[in-house]
Amino acid sequence: MTTVPTVTFADGHTIPQLGYGVWQVDDAVAADVVEQALRAGYRHIDTAAAYHNEEGVGRAIQAAGVPRDELFVTTKLWNDDQGYESAIAALDASLERLGLDHVDLYLIHWASPQRGTYLDSWKALIELQKQGKATSIGVSNFPVAELEEIIEATGVAPAIHQIELHPYFQQGELRALDAKHEIVTESWSPLGQGGGELEDPVITEIAEKHGVEAGQVIIAWHLANGLVVIPKSVTPERIVSNLAAADLELTADEVDRINGLDRTPEGRQGADPANPGF
Repeated sequence: MTTVPTVTFADGHTIPQLGYGVWQVDDAVAADVVEQALRAGYRHIDTAAAYHNEEGVGRAIQAAGVPRDELFVTTKLWNDDQGYESAIAALDASLERLGLDHVDLYLIHWASPQRGTYLDSWKALIELQKQGKATSIGVSNFPVAELEEIIEATGVAPAIHQIELHPYFQQGELRALDAKHEIVTESWSPLGQGGGELEDPVITEIAEKHGVEAGQVIIAWHLANGLVVIPKSVTPERIVSNLAAADLELTADEVDRINGLDRTPEGRQGADPANPGF
């Protein structure tokens, strides 16, 4: 069984460094693939209200029979539900769909600055943590200014910041700000979105040397950089191989070579958090 390392938040709680993401997984499919992931050994599942698959994730959790205290479940507040009271209600709705009495991590999915509600939403998450409905709280897709604003206004820094991050888009400035505030950085779209990383000569050469897949090299690179990473796959073999990347140890030179592939800011493949358009 692969042993996945953990990372400790500033609030004292821990998160498995390698998890299973379910973005763009239909609810009907989620029940099956999440159960597969749990049986393969994953203990960290990342979903969101906007994915419309929390019920499927909940069914998988029940079917797999893994003790609740061994699981780490993340879900997220969608933009339409931002605001103090609506954020409180949104987590209650997510918990009902998941069949849980609390999540281990609740995130604001996007700052969505044009709405002007991210600060009230953050205050709601602080209250939800006090109520025990979210063990830890954090944010996703926050620009520098908005991240600094919520910390200054409340005195509470997010435990984690989930952002687009892959070899061609490494976000050094934002990671440095996270580190300054003792915020763990988590990578979404860790393999890129068809941007070419899986075929990059540096990565394929390292993969061939170790006798592994390119995706495993990239996941191992995230882990070596201290990042939490949540690759997604609905292919049974890939679900297993992604988890096995936790056993792959890259050399310092190999990590440095992949670090050198950064194309920030041109490497962004997803929406711009400063103006996501939704």
